[in-house]
Amino acid sequence: MDLVTPDIGLVFWTTLVFLIVLVILRRMAWKPILNAVNEREESIENALAAAEKAKEEVANLKADNERILQEARIERDSMLKEAREMKDAIVAEAKEKATAEGEKMIASAQEAIHNQKQAALTELKNQVADLSIEIAERILRQELQDGDSQKKMVDQLLKEMEKN
Repeated sequence: MDLVTPDIGLVFWTTLVFLIVLVILRRMAWKPILNAVNEREESIENALAAAEKAKEEVANLKADNERILQEARIERDSMLKEAREMKDAIVAEAKEKATAEGEKMIASAQEAIHNQKQAALTELKNQVADLSIEIAERILRQELQDGDSQKKMVDQLLKEMEKN
């Protein structure tokens, strides 16, 4: 049992050396070690805070980007709607002009047809009048060659004039 139980002197000197080393370590080593640990802890906390701040900034930037994209989409839709309205207005105006021009051309054509018809009728009347005069002239020459026919004709014309 001697081997397992230490002497009182050994315990005393071991305890004394341990306490001296403990005091020296406390004064010389513990403060720098604890300061280093505290500094490390603070730097980790600062890094976590910075990471959290960066995460919030990224979230804010993402929200801003979404808002900007939404505004851009709204503006694009507005521009497309305006372009469609302009296109529809231009098409409607072109149709209106084409319709008006067509109506104008139709009216002009109808007027030209009417004028040509009137000219043709006038020419036809003139030709009919010329033919009638020519026919009447030939008939009168034949009928007026003898005196009795002339008297009959004059009497008949006078009767007709009296009726009118």
